[in-house]
Amino acid sequence: MTSTGLPTRGQLERTLSQRVQAFYRTQLGHQPSRVQCHIADGKVVIVLEDSITKPEKLLLETGQEELAERVHNDLDKALHPQLTELIEEIVGVKVIDILSDATFDTGRSGTIVVLEEAPQLRESQARRFREENTTATDDE
Repeated sequence: MTSTGLPTRGQLERTLSQRVQAFYRTQLGHQPSRVQCHIADGKVVIVLEDSITKPEKLLLETGQEELAERVHNDLDKALHPQLTELIEEIVGVKVIDILSDATFDTGRSGTIVVLEEAPQLRESQARRFREENTTATDDE
């Protein structure tokens, strides 16, 4: 495959964000309001806004925070194999670990996905332009 057939980092991050959001909607019947994915150094960082489901909110409202946390963690672990498959399909690299946590106060969840290696990416033209201009300025 030529480098022109490779996605840019931004394209891959957008695709991941859209697919992860759809994944949560399909699997849990709950769609986070925002999903951000960032790829760096062989890792994918996923941040979900408004990720707490209605059953978890109900448990929290009735003072059962420990149970809500257990439910959230158990659901998260149950989703890991499918999330792993989804990420591997999109980035084309094997996932070797997934670390997740949630904060009920803010409604955010975070996931760090450790990849076997950094995915193959094409440099965006904007980035290449910035680097060329920085190099040209530095040389003068």
